[in-house]
Amino acid sequence: QVQLVESGGGLVQAGGSLRLSCVAFGRTFSSYDMGWFRQAPVKEREFVAAISWSGGNTYYADSVKGRFTISRDNAKNTVYLQMNSLKPEDTAVYYCAAGSSIRVIRLGYVDGSWGQGTQVTVSS
Repeated sequence: QVQLVESGGGLVQAGGSLRLSCVAFGRTFSSYDMGWFRQAPVKEREFVAAISWSGGNTYYADSVKGRFTISRDNAKNTVYLQMNSLKPEDTAVYYCAAGSSIRVIRLGYVDGSWGQGTQVTVSS
């Protein structure tokens, strides 16, 4: 298992950008597929994006496709979420997660670790 720590959240105006980072502590980060999820107030947690261990495969939720980009740097044990053209409906706590399969991460199933979350607030 790895420990995950997110950062980069904050307050931004609609149309702005943020980049979230998730640092993993553990020797096996490069063996994990990674995902980003988010949870808005009074809503269930939802899938945002996922990336395979090599970075060669990515998946996105339809709601963020074309605006968000997930990437990773295995040398730095870090996965990123670049968020552009932000909308008020993107406001949520964003969590990163580590799992064994990108195909099930995108379905919301995470068999590894979760981070503690970072708040993103988009004002209109």
